[in-house]
Amino acid sequence: MMNGATPQPEPVFRIENVNIYYGHFKAVRDVTMYIPKNQITAFIGPSGCGKSTILRCLNRLNDLIPSFRLEGKITYHGKNIYDPDIDPVEVRRKIGMVFQKPNPFPKSIYDNVAYGARVINYQGDMDELVERSLRRAALWDEVKDKLKESGFSLSGGQQQRLCIARAIAVEPEVVLMDEPCSALDPISTLKIEELMHELKANYTIVIVTHNMQQATRVADMTAFFNAEPTPKGGKVGYLVEFDTTKVIFGSPKQQATMDYVSGRFG
Repeated sequence: MMNGATPQPEPVFRIENVNIYYGHFKAVRDVTMYIPKNQITAFIGPSGCGKSTILRCLNRLNDLIPSFRLEGKITYHGKNIYDPDIDPVEVRRKIGMVFQKPNPFPKSIYDNVAYGARVINYQGDMDELVERSLRRAALWDEVKDKLKESGFSLSGGQQQRLCIARAIAVEPEVVLMDEPCSALDPISTLKIEELMHELKANYTIVIVTHNMQQATRVADMTAFFNAEPTPKGGKVGYLVEFDTTKVIFGSPKQQATMDYVSGRFG
């Protein structure tokens, strides 16, 4: 390391020369980047550029689409998560997911949080786990007196924090968030963003967002994806630039990045 250089955070994921296909259609091409530990990495770019597709590759959710195929390598702590001997269910236990629309289960607030722990046969104190997860999701004070009520009784922003509590109750290392604030009002969005800042002390977070301001507020690193037309009339997504958020929004190396973050297209 050079004198005075800042040590680079340890990568949790390395994405190497990844191409993604749905049947014969190539959806994403040539993506190489890394995800640093205990930081927030944002994926930005116009619709159809592969942001969510790449995100869902990190916990093998795309496996649920029959025509999906991945070329290249995605390693998690040096182990290729697409090796034949890797159990995708085990991958998803380490790498949690929070979706665009809050999706609580039709259960009580308590049972929503306890669900994953029960599935994996958690042996500890369930009450303590539920409380700790709700505290970490900045929701405990709002729901501690109504844990038996339905998760659907909460507001949209509270439901999203409940889904975050549910994701972290199984003690993952990474939390993926696919546009977690797009269905929320500005105040709820701010609460989720504050929560992300608190959570990165214990978790690595990757977020897909269409909101440029959100990326500048929450992300340490930002990856800008774009899409180009294919000869058959489709679009293929690719990574234009990956750097610190400060560089991507302040002095990007690619003109396309500058055009996007300054609002000239997208």
